Amino acid sequence: MQLSKKNIGQIAKRPGLDIPDKKVFELPEKILQFGTGVLLRALPDHFVDKANKQGLFNGRVVIVKSTDSDSSAFDQQDGLYTVCVRGVENGKIVEENIINGSVSRVLGARSDWPLILKCAYNPELKIIISNTTEVGIQLVADNINSEPPVSFPGKLLAFLFERFKAFNGTNESGMVIVPTELITDNGAKLESIVLELAHQNNLDFKFIEWLENHNTFCNSLVDRIVPGKPHAADSKKIEAELGYEDELLTMSEVFCLWAIEGDERVKEVLCFSTTDEGMIITPDITLFKELKLRLLNGTHSFNCGLAFLSGFNITRDAMNDLVYGKFTKGLMHTEIAPAIPFDIDQKVKEDFANTVFERFCNPFIDHQWQSITVQYTSKMKMRNIPLLQRHYELFDTVPVHMATGFAGFLLYMKVVKSQDGKYFGERTGEFYEIKDDSAEYFQQVWENNSPDKVAKIVMQNEELWGADLTRLPGLLKTVQEQLNDFGSEGVLETISRIRIKKAVV
Repeated sequence: MQLSKKNIGQIAKRPGLDIPDKKVFELPEKILQFGTGVLLRALPDHFVDKANKQGLFNGRVVIVKSTDSDSSAFDQQDGLYTVCVRGVENGKIVEENIINGSVSRVLGARSDWPLILKCAYNPELKIIISNTTEVGIQLVADNINSEPPVSFPGKLLAFLFERFKAFNGTNESGMVIVPTELITDNGAKLESIVLELAHQNNLDFKFIEWLENHNTFCNSLVDRIVPGKPHAADSKKIEAELGYEDELLTMSEVFCLWAIEGDERVKEVLCFSTTDEGMIITPDITLFKELKLRLLNGTHSFNCGLAFLSGFNITRDAMNDLVYGKFTKGLMHTEIAPAIPFDIDQKVKEDFANTVFERFCNPFIDHQWQSITVQYTSKMKMRNIPLLQRHYELFDTVPVHMATGFAGFLLYMKVVKSQDGKYFGERTGEFYEIKDDSAEYFQQVWENNSPDKVAKIVMQNEELWGADLTRLPGLLKTVQEQLNDFGSEGVLETISRIRIKKAVV
C-alpha cells in the first residue's frame, strides 16, 4: 500500500506512528518554499506539520523546485511523507515515525512558472522559506521577466514584484522571508542581492520602497542531521513495520534547532514556532550561531581528520571509544567552550556540549568522518583559528587538544598521489580522496619536507589563515611533537597519552 491521501485512512494506528487527520488536505497554502530537500522537510515543514496537528497554524506549504529533479513521488503521495526520527535524548533511545501532511503540492520553476506567480495573489500566503544550498544566494545578472529567472534571488524578486502588483503595494501584503542556507547572515545577504537586482531591472521606486519597508528578511540558523532516505534494505524493513510504502521516507536525528532573528511581527506571522522548543525567534541569534559553529562544527573540524586517521570511519565509533571519547569531551569542555569569542553562560555551553556529544553517539545515523573533511582547510580557518587565537588571549598555556586536532589536519592533508585532478592521502595502506581546494598546495608542501618543516611552513602561511600561527607561543612545537608521535607511535596511541603530555611554552 502506497502512502497517499486515498490510503491514509487504512494505515493502522500504532505506538510511535503519528498520522495526520484528513482535514489537513483542506487547509490553505500559507508558505511558499524554494527547495524540496530533506532538511526543509524534516525541520521547517516538521514544525508546520506539528502546529497543524495542534490546530495552531492551519496552513500548508507549496514547494518550488528549481531543478529538473523528479517530483512524481510528491504527486503520487499527495505531498505526504514520513520522517523517521531516530537517536538518543537525555540518555533514552527515541524512535518516532511522523507522517507529515504539511506539503500541498510541488511546482517546477521551469514548467509551472505562471502557477508559481499566481500564488502571489493568495492573501493568506505570507511566508517564504528557502534552502537552495549555499551557492543559491549569489548575485548573478538576471531578468525577472524571464520564465523563470535564472537565479533563486531572481525568482524571489519576480515573485515579490508580482505580489506588489497583486495587492497594490499595501503594507499588509509584505512577506516574511526566512532563508535557511548555511551562510552567515543569510537573510541580510539575500535582501541585499534582491535589492540590487531590483535596481538592475529598473523596477519602480514605489516597489523598491515597499520591498524595503514592508518585507522582512530574517537571518536564520538550522541545525539537524537529516541523512535522508535509508538504504534499500533498511527502507523495506521500516516500511514493513509501518504497513505502507513511502518513496519519500526520510531519516532524521532527534535534535532540531531553527533559530530566527525576528521581532513581534515575525513571531505573529510564524505562529507555528510556539509548538516546539527547537524553533526560536529572537532579536539576535549570535549565541546560537556561536554555539553551533564552535562546539558542533568546530569539534567536527578538529576531530574529523584525527578520528579518521585513528581508524574510525563513523562519528559514533570514535565517540564510543574510551580513548577518543575522552579526548573529544576534553576538547569541547576544557578548550573550545572557554574560548568561544562570545559571552555565553558556562552552564549553557556545558549543556550544549553534552547534547553535541550525545548527537555524535547516535546509534541510528552513520555520519562519516570523511564527509566532514570536505573543504577541510576553509573549515579549519573559519571555525577553529578564532578559537585558537581566543584561547591565547585568555590563557597562557597551549591548548593541547586543539594542537593535536591541528596536527591531525596536517597529517590528513598529506597528499601522496594525484590522478585526473584528484588528490589522495593514505591510511593503513589504502588511499582516500582529499576533497579540498588547497590539496595541491599541501601536496607541494609535503613533498620532500619533514613533518616539522611542513608544520612550520603551513602555520606561517598568513594567506591561508589570515595570521602567522607560529607566533602563538608553544603551538608550533606542540603540533610538531604530535605529528612526530603520530608517525612513531600511531595516532590513537598519541591521543591516549595527552593527559600526561606537557606542552612547552
